[in-house]
Amino acid sequence: MYVVVHHQIKDREAFVRGQKLINGEGAPTVTRALQFYPSSDGSTVTCLWEANSVAAVQQYVDETLGRTSQNICYEVDAGQAARA
Repeated sequence: MYVVVHHQIKDREAFVRGQKLINGEGAPTVTRALQFYPSSDGSTVTCLWEANSVAAVQQYVDETLGRTSQNICYEVDAGQAARA
């Protein structure tokens, strides 16, 4: 399944910790980041993941970033997703 994560950055330290997400350090099995889309002002980041569950991504992201960001995760409805 595909999972989108929307990060609302509260602390710039999140960017340093975010490198662990990009590298997949400590990620659950069969969980990997596919794409990262940071805002130009550094206040938000949206990511696309491939994983077995939303819960696994949510836990991994929350544990890695701690209180440096608020993270909202949801499963992509592949039947409704549009490709350009």
